[in-house]
Amino acid sequence: MRVMLRLVGLVRPLTGFMVLAILMGLLGHLCAAAITVLGGYGVLAVLAGGAAAPLGGLIVAMAVCAVARGLLRYGEQACNHFIAFKLLALVRDRVFRALRRLAPAKLEGRDRGDLISLITSDIELLEVFYAHTISPAAIALTFCAGACAFIGSFHPLLAVVAAVSYLAVGVACPLVAARLAGDAGARFRAGAGELSSFVLESLRGLDEILQYGAGASRLTQMDERSRALAADEERMKRSTGRATALTNTVILACDLAMLLVAAALHRAGAVGFDGVLIPVLALMSSFGPAVALANLGSTLQPTLAAGERVLAILDEEPVTPEVTGQEQVGFDGAAASHVGFSYGDERVLMDVSLEAPAGRVVGITGRSGSGKSTLLRLFMRFWDAGEGSVTVSGRDVRRVNTANLRELESLVTQETHLFHDSIRNNLRIARLDATDDQIEAACRKASVHNFVMSLPVGYDTPVGELGDTLSGGERQRLGLARAFLHDAPFMLLDEPTSNLDSLNEAVILRSIAEERAGRTVLLVSHRPSTMRIADTVVSVENGRVS
Repeated sequence: MRVMLRLVGLVRPLTGFMVLAILMGLLGHLCAAAITVLGGYGVLAVLAGGAAAPLGGLIVAMAVCAVARGLLRYGEQACNHFIAFKLLALVRDRVFRALRRLAPAKLEGRDRGDLISLITSDIELLEVFYAHTISPAAIALTFCAGACAFIGSFHPLLAVVAAVSYLAVGVACPLVAARLAGDAGARFRAGAGELSSFVLESLRGLDEILQYGAGASRLTQMDERSRALAADEERMKRSTGRATALTNTVILACDLAMLLVAAALHRAGAVGFDGVLIPVLALMSSFGPAVALANLGSTLQPTLAAGERVLAILDEEPVTPEVTGQEQVGFDGAAASHVGFSYGDERVLMDVSLEAPAGRVVGITGRSGSGKSTLLRLFMRFWDAGEGSVTVSGRDVRRVNTANLRELESLVTQETHLFHDSIRNNLRIARLDATDDQIEAACRKASVHNFVMSLPVGYDTPVGELGDTLSGGERQRLGLARAFLHDAPFMLLDEPTSNLDSLNEAVILRSIAEERAGRTVLLVSHRPSTMRIADTVVSVENGRVS
């Protein structure tokens, strides 16, 4: 119920369309029920030996109701699906905003395949809720109330029978179906996410799988996961089948109960023959909205499980909340003062202090795992320092607008991510308004221009997904070109030449050295040749600076 209420709350921007869908759905169900009820009045007219004119009018009315039912049904579904797909777009937008807010700290090490499953299939499943749940529930409530009033006009006891029937079909049956389904829906959605993650991981590690002959083992694991997921789906289908059988049985029992009660009232002289025929026909033809609710008992389980996963992402709080509303700052050096940081219980940095004056190149060396890369990420404020302070231009980074901080800094890591797009667009992400000349100049500084021009269509050459069509050195140089194009005054370089040969390393280091007058560089590297351009070199060992 909590999940349902929150999902309903997202409909507020489209309330007008929802009201229109409910109105058309209500009128459509009234037309459908009216066809049978009018047929009953036709039978009464024939039995009473009525004139042909009233009978002809009833037939015309039935035809009008039939046509109107089709048009109203179409209109209701059109409104519902407009609402559903519009809301899915809004939900996706909110999810992407949430992921951007949570990145990178909360997404570090997160299951990528599970996130892909959430963004795609989980959000898509919400269409069932928005297109086939909200308006049917409102329609069922109003329609059943009106039907009870109409049937009760013949005798109050008949209204009670009708009300109990609608509650049994529309409320009791869905609750029983939900109880029978248990947590199968949640297990299915979680299993689907895990399978997506496993497949994605297998595709990304395909070279290693082939190299070490692990294909058969990996395939066996995939088959096991697929069978487990299929078993969960089979249990859900069986629950749906049992729920449908239960609903149909209850409907038949309610129809029989209405017939018996109406017959007893007729025998007692409380109602005439019309009080038997019309209420029974009205009840038999009016279960449509209640059945729509009954069918939701099992089908809503995976939908609500998906909704809960989506809402969990929207509710999650970032490790480093975005900062806004602060005064804009320029760059005049950076520093870390007595900084301590831990990943959970793992202590990484202890009492680290470092100065990076404007226009200087500061080198950082140390063994792998000593905290060098973590220190760079604290300057980027991907995480917040546990103790001490990290400052830019004398101001704590926690009091610098996030957008302002991103403009002042650029980070180049050992692994450069390339999108499935052209080289030009992969570079332009660093500066959306960059001209072709500026892109070329950045690539020359990164010693990658000649390589790009050797490709079939130069800067318009597409790179494969995750940059797999390029070597590690080529991807790394494109990452450096991005940093040069971004033209931030504070560059943070994490092993920027680890995948480069000595010639390309020399070209890039010369470019960095030539621009030190207008730029501060914090340079992490194991290579002594890289450290030669540093004005100051510090060593990080066991989380401390020496």
